[in-house]
Amino acid sequence: MFESLTDKLQSVFDRLASKGKLTEGDVNTAMREVRLALLEADVNYKVVKDFVEKVKARAIGAEVMQSLTPAQTVVKIVHEELIELLGKPAPLNTSGQPPAVIMLVGLQGAGKTTMAAKLALRLRKNGQRPLLVAADIYRPAAIKQLEVLGKQVDVPVHSEGVSLPASTIAKNALKVAREKAYTVVIVDTAGRLQIDDALMQELEQVRMVTRPADILLVVDAMTGQEAVNVAEGFNTRVPLTGLVMTKIDGDARGGAALSVRQVTGVPIKFLGTGEKLADLEPFEPERLAGRILGMGDVLTLIERAQENISEADAMAMERKLTEGNFDFEDFLDQLKQIKKLGPLNDLLKMIPGINRVAKELDPQMAQDSLKKTEAIINSMTLAERRSPDLLNASRRRRIAAGSGTTVQDVNTLVKQFRDMQKLMKQMGIMGGSKKKKQKGKQGKQGRMPNAPGRGMGEMLPSNFMDMFKN
Repeated sequence: MFESLTDKLQSVFDRLASKGKLTEGDVNTAMREVRLALLEADVNYKVVKDFVEKVKARAIGAEVMQSLTPAQTVVKIVHEELIELLGKPAPLNTSGQPPAVIMLVGLQGAGKTTMAAKLALRLRKNGQRPLLVAADIYRPAAIKQLEVLGKQVDVPVHSEGVSLPASTIAKNALKVAREKAYTVVIVDTAGRLQIDDALMQELEQVRMVTRPADILLVVDAMTGQEAVNVAEGFNTRVPLTGLVMTKIDGDARGGAALSVRQVTGVPIKFLGTGEKLADLEPFEPERLAGRILGMGDVLTLIERAQENISEADAMAMERKLTEGNFDFEDFLDQLKQIKKLGPLNDLLKMIPGINRVAKELDPQMAQDSLKKTEAIINSMTLAERRSPDLLNASRRRRIAAGSGTTVQDVNTLVKQFRDMQKLMKQMGIMGGSKKKKQKGKQGKQGRMPNAPGRGMGEMLPSNFMDMFKN
């Protein structure tokens, strides 16, 4: 996500950090580079101009020049201004008399049908009773697609084929929703160009009969500034209440996400972060700004973990870590949990201090390495998993043969594991002392905890990333 922009900005900040005290000339040079990086990322020119001027005005002031860590203060300013640029989060409007209607609009191929299912899944998990509506009367495959997706997310689909007008189908669906006590109706409309007057009139008719609480424009993040033009066109005909950015995981530049809210005034509500139906994140400007600047995104990582790991399992693991009893059995359990959280590269990029190294990993190689690790541990006896000290030379040869690996692979894993074991014990001890001595206290001013290239990654053993390489 935004790898190209992130790399360029990190290079700028690295050069600033190498200078120690900053002059006005240093700041001016850095801002020129930031401006170029944003323009190359396909961010709207006016947005770039205003953003750089705001950052520059603050960066040349006393806030930076008198700071003990001026480079990091500049990063902090850029981070704050990025948050301001991205706008405030805007949740779905499901309040009021049910059923609340959510209407999805956009160009053909933007991902509306899949997004409808993603939203339905999210709403169902949050205790709502959603109903999907197949109102795309121009593409029969869209109706079938929505019905298939509806089964996958366990949400009913109201469809009436392609013979009736879209407004009639939507009106009938709303009636069904009231009769059967559905709380949210999600209307999937046909893709269309914003300049197609006839089709835009159809959207207006659907809007009139359903009176949606939310009209969400689904836009492909990879279209860059064109997404802004699309948003402006739709907004003039059907007043938009929010934007959903799809394919955000494949967007290396970030121009659309950084431009669209500022130009249109329409808030971003969700980000589509992958192909799976669960790959949908509510828009959080602080987190997105952190990812853009290479600070990681620990909060999103925690949320994913909370969704996939039970509280009891988490507490049990915390006790083991604190007591220093982390063994291969626990390691294997953690590998299984990691698989549930998403692609390994994406997870590593969310950890401050590792994100730079993570981008250098080959995704397939990383997955293969994890499979190899899993095979080695599975070839151990239960006693060996719980007591790694039992792993003498003959046992290691047996494990290598049983896992289809080499003795060297086994030796490497054991060494990596022991390093991790030591780290976990140290972290447990430190965590315990902090709870006793610093309970309720905030960290003192100084280095920005989430500055690029800093954070958790600094505490990991030097060979940690070797675990994900063949």
